[in-house]
Amino acid sequence: MLIDTRKSKYSKVHSLPVQAIDWNEGFWKERFDVCADVSVPHIRSQFEDDSPTFHVVENFRVAAELHEGEHAGTPFGDGDFYKWMEAAMYVVAKRGDKELEKDLDAYIELISKAQQLDGYISTKQIIADKSSGGNSRLGHVNDFEFYNFGHLMTTACAYKRITGKDSFLKVAEKAAGYLRNLYEEQIRKGEALTEVCPSHYMGITELYRTTGKNEYLELAELALKARDLVKNGTNDNQDRLPLREHRKIVGHGVRSTYLYSGVADIYLENGDEELKTVLDSVWENCVGKKLYINGGCGALYSGTSPYGEFSFDMSKNVVHQAFGYEYQLPNITAYNETCATIGNIMWNLRMFAIDPQAKYFDIIERSMLNLSIASVSLSGDRYFYQNALRRVKELDHELMWPLERTGTLTCFCCPPNMARIITESSEYAYMISDDSIYTGMYGANTAGFRLSNGAAFTIMQKTEYPWDGRVVMEFGDVKEDVPITVKLRVPGWLTGGSITVNGEEIADLDKSHASSYFSIDIDKIDGTRIELQMDMPVRLTVAHSYLEENINQVAVERGPLLYCLESPDVPLPELGDFMLPASAKFKSVPYEISGKTVLSLETDGLTVKWNKEKDRQALYQTLDIEGPGRVRVRMIPYFAWDNRGNGEMMVWFPLYFGEFS
Repeated sequence: MLIDTRKSKYSKVHSLPVQAIDWNEGFWKERFDVCADVSVPHIRSQFEDDSPTFHVVENFRVAAELHEGEHAGTPFGDGDFYKWMEAAMYVVAKRGDKELEKDLDAYIELISKAQQLDGYISTKQIIADKSSGGNSRLGHVNDFEFYNFGHLMTTACAYKRITGKDSFLKVAEKAAGYLRNLYEEQIRKGEALTEVCPSHYMGITELYRTTGKNEYLELAELALKARDLVKNGTNDNQDRLPLREHRKIVGHGVRSTYLYSGVADIYLENGDEELKTVLDSVWENCVGKKLYINGGCGALYSGTSPYGEFSFDMSKNVVHQAFGYEYQLPNITAYNETCATIGNIMWNLRMFAIDPQAKYFDIIERSMLNLSIASVSLSGDRYFYQNALRRVKELDHELMWPLERTGTLTCFCCPPNMARIITESSEYAYMISDDSIYTGMYGANTAGFRLSNGAAFTIMQKTEYPWDGRVVMEFGDVKEDVPITVKLRVPGWLTGGSITVNGEEIADLDKSHASSYFSIDIDKIDGTRIELQMDMPVRLTVAHSYLEENINQVAVERGPLLYCLESPDVPLPELGDFMLPASAKFKSVPYEISGKTVLSLETDGLTVKWNKEKDRQALYQTLDIEGPGRVRVRMIPYFAWDNRGNGEMMVWFPLYFGEFS
């Protein structure tokens, strides 16, 4: 859910109300429709499955003593179901689906019945305790109770925001009461528990914003205070060092991005400058040295922590789904859990609210267009858990997750997270202040504005972005015509373009404008027409020389989109035989994949001609070639890969510097 920072003391901007904006055609409307029509129902069917693999809704029924049985599935299934509910709530908001709203009300009633009198709500422990008469609460670090609490609170606030109903909010407030008692006891004892995937910092703070009750801001601050009481913390969970000493991003990708999203939320309310120092430092480390070109983060499935004292006690150093060393970004084994990137999107949105700079929306856009929507098939019913940057024909080792999308994942946290970020995507189009509008992600939309200075009007945004760089904003339906400022985001990839207001060019854009906001003062809103033209030449991107897997290689980008090669588009035995000339020329060609039209790039590349057949099983062999040969290839947007069967895919290409014509 987008944060509601309208009253946050240290927020410089806030989002539009959910009902104030809709994608009305084009790229994002298509993604929303597939998600609403296919993904949301499909994910719900998995949670309603009462087999041992899922059993999620059934766990609530057993916990509420409506059915008999045992807990099955993951301990974090509750939180994953709340994320699906949030996605469904946005479908209700955008489409007025009354039947789905009734179903959500029924789920909320079920959850309230499962909740314990003291506010505790996590089905695994409730079911175990009722059958054994024991107390299994907070018994294991990986039972994800705080994760479940946090997503409950966030979703309850979303439901209040969308429907005006208090039913779910009452459950969330009872849960917050349980956490208050817990934290007060931990601080009294001087020792706290590790909290994995701490979504509850975001949840508690949003509860404060939704209810206006100071006790919830105090609770969020209490939670941060308690985390520094963890004994024998680890980098994997970001609690080896006190929070205020953090300067680098470490450990589990989701746990870290959720943590810093929550810290940013708390800063937005209390303005603690020490927290701001932490956020700025860790963000720079993440974006400057540990972020993939597709916006992915958390490069490693498993590894050893690169920071702190090394020890033969591996429990102190082992990390998983994690950030590794600086520039440690492998391609075939890239982990890049979808949830980690969504956590990073949420974090960057909060950083933008703190300090509205274009660099934060550059990361949001890169992550949304090149990983979040890549995590789901174009058909909307198959999903990636990890998001690799290369797939080869076969591996001699198994990866944790398959390198093909699948409709069923034993750990089903990513699909509902993907669904909520796509159903909420229109709220990333604009952010507003008292008298200004900041553009975020571009896409065809209609949005209604009412600013604090009294201005009230509608913007119709027309564009074929991200395929085309022309964005037109037409202002109308003006109820109060007072001066405003429009701040147009100039993306970091821009090399040239222009801005026109009411037919008059007011700016000739070049690289110096990239990753910035261009301010346009408007004295009379009614009838204003702004046109932003962004050139979209294909560009070749190189990586830092320390990123050793990509030395002397390039990636291909056009506008905000990353491109890749797949086996169906390359007439070669292996993609590794392909080289991209530095002087390559590209032709943009519409191309259909799974019934969806994308803009592909066609170009001529090179392949090595061997004097005799290459031994493709040899670890090393003598180079024996006669020279390069020409080959015609098609590249497709990275988000559209793995929709045509199991073949090879690659993003980084060996660069050829020789003559090529």
